[in-house]
Amino acid sequence: MPDQFQSNPAPEEIEAAMAANTADELTRLQGELAELKAKSADLADQYLRAKAEAENARRRADEEVAKARKFGIESFAESLLPVCDSLDAALAIESATAEQLREGSDATLRQLLSALERNKVAVVNPAPGARFDPHQHQAISVVPAEQEANTIVSVLQKGYLIFDRVLRPALVTVAATK
Repeated sequence: MPDQFQSNPAPEEIEAAMAANTADELTRLQGELAELKAKSADLADQYLRAKAEAENARRRADEEVAKARKFGIESFAESLLPVCDSLDAALAIESATAEQLREGSDATLRQLLSALERNKVAVVNPAPGARFDPHQHQAISVVPAEQEANTIVSVLQKGYLIFDRVLRPALVTVAATK
């Protein structure tokens, strides 16, 4: 019987061992909690920095869009300045002949068309007999003609495209079906 008592610890010893285990577990859990708090604080800091960077990127993009809207026409306006200069010079001549006015007008028109071309504005001036395209042409009237139906008879006003987008359709008359 004395062996039994020696192999079974006393209740105080069990209580002390449990307290030591609990203290060790508590210390381990407190360390783990501190580590998790540090990771959480680091992640919160990273989140705030990323959020601030995203807001800054959005603000910079908004500023770029505003500048593009405000100054997007700058290149186009700059290319039209020589046309204005030519018109001013023509109006400054008090005793210009009709021939001089015609030559100056032709030169000014070439400057204007060149400026439009540099800025990707293309003239839509279909030849008579060309197929009517409702995406680029606007039929003002349908007239009887000796050509194929739905072809252009005449152009009343040129149209213009910017890149592939219609600024103004060409106003045309179209041949009627026979």
